[in-house]
Amino acid sequence: MSAYQSDLLRTLDARGYIHQMTDAAGLDALAAKQIVPGYIGFDATAPSLHVGNLVSIMLLRRLQQAGHKPIVLMGGGTSKVGDPSFKDEARKLLGEDTIASNIASIRRIFERFLSFGDGATDAVLVDNAEWLDRIEYLPFLRDIGRYFSVNRMLSFDSVKLRLDREQSLSFLEFNYMILQGYDFLELSRRLGCRLQMGGSDQWGNIVNGVDLARRADGTEVFAVTTPLITNADGSKMGKTVSGAVWLHEDQLPHYDYWQFWRNTDDRDVGKRLRLFTDLPLEEIERLEKLEGAEINQAKVALADAATAMCRGAAAAASAAETARKTFDEGGAGEDLPTMPVPQAINIVDALIGLGFCTSKGEARRLIAGGGARVDGEKVANELLTIRMAGNTVRVSAGKKHHGLLTPT
Repeated sequence: MSAYQSDLLRTLDARGYIHQMTDAAGLDALAAKQIVPGYIGFDATAPSLHVGNLVSIMLLRRLQQAGHKPIVLMGGGTSKVGDPSFKDEARKLLGEDTIASNIASIRRIFERFLSFGDGATDAVLVDNAEWLDRIEYLPFLRDIGRYFSVNRMLSFDSVKLRLDREQSLSFLEFNYMILQGYDFLELSRRLGCRLQMGGSDQWGNIVNGVDLARRADGTEVFAVTTPLITNADGSKMGKTVSGAVWLHEDQLPHYDYWQFWRNTDDRDVGKRLRLFTDLPLEEIERLEKLEGAEINQAKVALADAATAMCRGAAAAASAAETARKTFDEGGAGEDLPTMPVPQAINIVDALIGLGFCTSKGEARRLIAGGGARVDGEKVANELLTIRMAGNTVRVSAGKKHHGLLTPT
């Protein structure tokens, strides 16, 4: 039984979101008596967020579900600098038009997870370019810079990693943690924000903001970070052979998104159900106890719930039906990746064209290992030519990846 008094921390604790907190008792007491505005910052470096961002999005969702106010902070200003945290090299600097376009695209994702509006607990989206673009250098140094210790900044793991590897860390990037701390101060002043949340790799940057708000304004604010979400084998969640698992459907089809969740390792099902779905904890406890082939019921429940939340119920149902036809009936559902072929194509080119392999060498290794099939028949020869003859042909890579070659 949780010792927390607030619905917020009880929920975060029960579902596995909490890694570190600055003052658990203080935050718990505050959340039990009033609405707490809390924020998480997101890069605007791409038109879509990916599964690696999803635990942070779900944190904001849990905040709102517990009766508090989520603040989505888009880094329109900080994206012009780039977060150096645990990066081996500087990020490419983006132009203002690209950043603005990315923010507009990313907002559509948040609208699926949060309720936006003017109410006390409605979510708001804020761009830190609103204040960072107006900073004057000398006043900023005088009013904000004096609160930061370079000695302490050099001690943070995100900086030490680059310096220990003797990799360049520009003054531009070094300023990032000051800017992030300043974001917390500005949100505290503008919106009464009392909480910053984020991944464990952001702990140093977040604590900087907590200290700055206390020293500059005497305001008590709080921090919560989540653990690094890994797979059962220790690898980082969301990193796949074919690339990032994007949340936007124009960058990753519904079926592939659904299949990502369906392919969850047996050992990770319970954890992912708690973090990434709204299923009741009692139901999750029942599902994660399933054994043998029955655990697949839990994986389908995870895929259905996670896909419905991000892509909509219709997309989840369509993807599930495609999987059923493909795996249970040996047919071909409508959501499978497709590739138009005029007359004929080599099997190696087909595997690459459908996105199953990224190179000819990888495709040849798949074939040599017996992992490639055409209409259910194992391919033994990498020189095989698939002739269309006006028919749709199903190509498979392993047991879980299927695609269609369609005649043109």
